[in-house]
Amino acid sequence: MSRHERVEEAIRKEVSLIIHDELKDPRIGFVTITRVELTKDLRNAKIFYSVLGKDEDCKKTKLALDSALGYIRSLVAQRINLRFATELMFHEDHSIEHSVRIEEVLNKIKELDQSRSSCDEPGAGPSMGKEGRSSGPKKNLRRHKKV
Repeated sequence: MSRHERVEEAIRKEVSLIIHDELKDPRIGFVTITRVELTKDLRNAKIFYSVLGKDEDCKKTKLALDSALGYIRSLVAQRINLRFATELMFHEDHSIEHSVRIEEVLNKIKELDQSRSSCDEPGAGPSMGKEGRSSGPKKNLRRHKKV
């Protein structure tokens, strides 16, 4: 693990601890710090978070985090010994919602696939078209003459 990754992880842990233990703002909902993207010079950090709840809870949490940004930054600077205090920016992470939506779509596809297979006659195999030929994938079935 490189130094850059270690600093990202340290910032993620510290910000998470600060939000859960130090901040007493009632607007903050159930927040999870999902990841931190740090610039190469370690001066700016994008902190991605997700909030459990409705859109209204997310908006309140965003306002609370933005108002506590200076306090969080000063505590992170005290706890992580870097040459410069890293500038922090909070961004809501929608990747969890996106992955849940993908899972729902995949489950619907699976249900449709199962309902199609249950509609087919059991053991019938591929449907037979005219002349008794299968309408499935075509294979080269040459018949050789016996000599």
